Amino acid sequence: MSGAKGYSEFKKGWPVVAASMFGIGLGLSPVPFYTIGMFAPHLAKEFGWSFQNIFAGLTVMSAAVVIVGPMVGFVAQRFGLRLVTLISVVFFGLSFMGFGLSNGSLAFFYANWAIMAVLGAATLPITWTRAVNNWFDERKGLAIGIAMMGTGVFGFFSKPFVGWMIAEHGWRAAYFAVGALPLLIALPIALWGFRDIDDPKITKGGAVSAAILPGMTYKEALKDWRFYVLLVSFVAISFALGGPVPTMEGILRSNGFGDSAIPWMAGLIGISAVAGRLVGGWLIDKFWAPAVGFVLLSAPAIGFWFFAHGPLNTETAVVSIVLIGFALGVEFDLMSYLIARYFGTKSYAAIYGTLYGFFAGGSGVSPMLFGRAFDQTGSYDSMLMFGFVILLIASAMLLTLGRYRVFSVEEPKEVKAEPA
Repeated sequence: MSGAKGYSEFKKGWPVVAASMFGIGLGLSPVPFYTIGMFAPHLAKEFGWSFQNIFAGLTVMSAAVVIVGPMVGFVAQRFGLRLVTLISVVFFGLSFMGFGLSNGSLAFFYANWAIMAVLGAATLPITWTRAVNNWFDERKGLAIGIAMMGTGVFGFFSKPFVGWMIAEHGWRAAYFAVGALPLLIALPIALWGFRDIDDPKITKGGAVSAAILPGMTYKEALKDWRFYVLLVSFVAISFALGGPVPTMEGILRSNGFGDSAIPWMAGLIGISAVAGRLVGGWLIDKFWAPAVGFVLLSAPAIGFWFFAHGPLNTETAVVSIVLIGFALGVEFDLMSYLIARYFGTKSYAAIYGTLYGFFAGGSGVSPMLFGRAFDQTGSYDSMLMFGFVILLIASAMLLTLGRYRVFSVEEPKEVKAEPA
């Protein structure tokens, strides 16, 4: 019976999953993180900026997301999830192109990061996964995993694509090319397939009040200790995993790998993230999600240890990268799933937005500190060992969450037809 229900969910909800996969993959969450490592050497050469200066852009973006993230949920509830998300896709693509106009001013560079974060905040998983969560229950984890798979797909193709664009047309053209991808790919697909369950085309002209969705209010969630377990745990996890992604090229170089091997090895992060999305999504549907999270999110600590005690051979480096990428494929999905299971979907976007804002703060500060460690010592070893420790602690915290909550669905209020 459950299999039939899961099939029915995908039969009805697959356009939302497909649109979300491209929207998330070409959104604010992965694009800056996966590409900055390719742009950084060229920006440093062009303007004389340090790596710490360059990676601080992610910190500026993350700080803005901490402020704007919670607002996205409320704005989407007020003006409609679809409208807010589509507008944000457009502005995100245009603002990313703005980096191609950089003139050597760090103030201009950082302002562009802040503007991109504010205008592109609704392309974060906050909006897309709210719709997916509302469409799915029996196969919620797998649906979220497929939707979030876009980050890994983009991560795999982005580094070779950006590398080719820079080599053939220069780094400015590469910024414009990457910024065009959300406009040319994500936007048309979202126009076709992205709708929440309360969209008028779904309800045939009626309306579904957000109040009928099961779960806790935003204020109730803020009073719950589980909210703070998730907050502390995922901020620490995002900090640990956020540093190696944009600096992976440098980590590999410091471990003795040359320019011919680095692009394809760094690209393995994206492929393994895709695997993490699918396998992780399937596992959290079958088993208790906090335990799955503990195992998969603590595993990259092994890779951190290897990188910090290199140099490595190719096989060990590949295993380390795959463990990191696999965890990257799990973290967003797991946070989304746990919010839905422990707080429901009534105020999902606002709760997710708040947690994601702090999550982004952790992943935004980390690359800057990784870059600073390299500027000062010529090595990432100290930061990798710090990440080793906090990954183990933070993933273990998830085991305290307890059983899933069960929320009852309120009856929808009668919607009176407007007079003609």
